Amino acid sequence: MKKYCLLISALAIVLGSCTRLTALQNTRDYEYKYEAAKALFAEGKYSQASMYFAEVLAIMKGTANAEESLYLAGLSNFMNRDYDAASQYFRKYYQVYPKGLYVEYARYYTGLSLYKMTPDPRLDQQSTYDAIKEFQEFLDLYPYTSIKESTHEMIYALQDKLVEKEYLSAKLYFDLGSYTMNCAYGGSNYEACVVTAQNALRDFPFATAERREELSIMILRSKFRLAEESVDVKRVGRYRDCIDEYYAFVNDFPESKYIKEAEKMMNKSTAYVKKHASKDEVVE
Repeated sequence: MKKYCLLISALAIVLGSCTRLTALQNTRDYEYKYEAAKALFAEGKYSQASMYFAEVLAIMKGTANAEESLYLAGLSNFMNRDYDAASQYFRKYYQVYPKGLYVEYARYYTGLSLYKMTPDPRLDQQSTYDAIKEFQEFLDLYPYTSIKESTHEMIYALQDKLVEKEYLSAKLYFDLGSYTMNCAYGGSNYEACVVTAQNALRDFPFATAERREELSIMILRSKFRLAEESVDVKRVGRYRDCIDEYYAFVNDFPESKYIKEAEKMMNKSTAYVKKHASKDEVVE
């Protein structure tokens, strides 16, 4: 009997809730709908709250509640993990209310929404660039914000993701090696690897030491392989380039785990250059 009473009570609550939401959907009293949306938000019913905030936004435009309704629309979507919609609402908020009550939070949550949307490093990273831009603008506008440190940490994490994408691209070129079917416009995969890795090192100077080391040894390996596979007239010049790269590598990473591998490439390159340097090879 007790279980039966509990079941009846639960059903009554559910039916009451459904009746409430049905009435809310049908009402044209948008002030009431706005307050109900706020109540739903407070109850943690973010999906329903976001739906009603979106509905009242146009009606609230120009009223005393317009600013708050726009901000809460963004926040309810954020809490509902609809980060795309959230970022759009927050961006609209700081554009419409540049001196609004919630503008600092709207700026921050725009970046945070984009941060939450950033994909796997193998995929397009436009949202990563957008998130970095939003966070940097946020810090420029609010240099003394209490969340400065955590914002910087997220920027570094986003930059690491961009570095990782470039690293994976460079590694793909290196792994393709002598395969030429993907080189539609000439050149080689090793040359593409070198350019990609060098650009990553230049564009992301704050990459972790471990990732910089991986990119640097990949450049050395690619230059060595390129020299080994070159035609005779280009080989001396490319081995010399490999020697120069070796010195740059050991200067930057004197205790690298790849030192022995680098020395082997260096020794073979030096031996070849010493043997053939007297000849008039064409050097590129």
